[in-house]
Amino acid sequence: MNETTTTKYTTVQEYISSLPAKSKAIVKELRKTIQQAAPEAEEVISYNMPSFQYEGGLVYYAAWRDHISIYPRTAALEKALKKELAPYAASKGTLKFPLSEPVPFALISKIVKIRLQENIDKIKKKAKK
Repeated sequence: MNETTTTKYTTVQEYISSLPAKSKAIVKELRKTIQQAAPEAEEVISYNMPSFQYEGGLVYYAAWRDHISIYPRTAALEKALKKELAPYAASKGTLKFPLSEPVPFALISKIVKIRLQENIDKIKKKAKK
């Protein structure tokens, strides 16, 4: 993917179709991993990248020239998986997975499940009020 793309994506399939072969294969597996971890989540394009939503945002993801990024981080997530996330931490709220290394799909599944539970807990808390 060109990091300065001017294409405005309207569907996730359109986004994935635009990727180079190597990134495309990884993003397809990433998408499947997220769908399995949060089957009730809705998949949308937001901020011109694929996103999964369930009672709010769960995780965004994007393919770049040398890495795949996901954007899930919250304080609770960082606390729960601090050591596991450390090798991939980039700027606040961003995890980068280099294309030159295997993507830790099991870790990504854990991340999505934690984010899903955070959103469910937030809704339950609002309902009690």
